[in-house]
Amino acid sequence: MSFRAILRTRSAFVAPTVRPAFTSIRFASGGGAHGHETESYESFNSRYQTFFQSVGDLFELQRGLNNCFAYDLVPSTSVIDAALKASRKVNDYATAVRILEGVKEKVENRGQYQAYLDELKPTIEELGKFGFFPLLGLIEKKGN
Repeated sequence: MSFRAILRTRSAFVAPTVRPAFTSIRFASGGGAHGHETESYESFNSRYQTFFQSVGDLFELQRGLNNCFAYDLVPSTSVIDAALKASRKVNDYATAVRILEGVKEKVENRGQYQAYLDELKPTIEELGKFGFFPLLGLIEKKGN
């Protein structure tokens, strides 16, 4: 049997392939796939401030912090204030330190970080009464 004869008989046994028409599918990019794409800075801060005020446990707090710090912006001092108070609520000093470290990494320079600390000073001092921040050197220890 010749090569051409083999090809002719083989094509009789092979089902023809049907190519699907090209369709465009948008999976997870753009076009409102994420609810936070058009969110304003004010609504972002309001949402996370409310979230941290209602935190019930450490896992929820850390999940919220992870989501909050994933954005390409620095949360407002009201959000950081609520997060610090939530860390006290769940009694986790390490998370409070990480919150301040996160702010330090997000801001552009040392002056901005100092401005955050100045704005948060009442909260830091309040939490310092419970022994939260004297180790960081952010507030002075009261004399013994």
